[in-house]
Amino acid sequence: MDQLKGLASKVGGGSGEQKPAAGGGEQKDYLDKGLEAGQKKFGVNAPAGVNEKITDQGREMFEKQTGWVIFFGR
Repeated sequence: MDQLKGLASKVGGGSGEQKPAAGGGEQKDYLDKGLEAGQKKFGVNAPAGVNEKITDQGREMFEKQTGWVIFFGR
């Protein structure tokens, strides 16, 4: 079993755990970055937690309506 784990880590490029970004915060996907860019352009400041809730809810609604599961860099 240990040999399979070793092989999987070599093929997969790691232990399967996601590492935090270099900034030490959360990892941001393309939807989060797009929302932040729009807010910056229009001068809106919202906390990161609120942005995360907005994008997560939007993603859930999209997946519920279309049946498509989307992955934006997660």
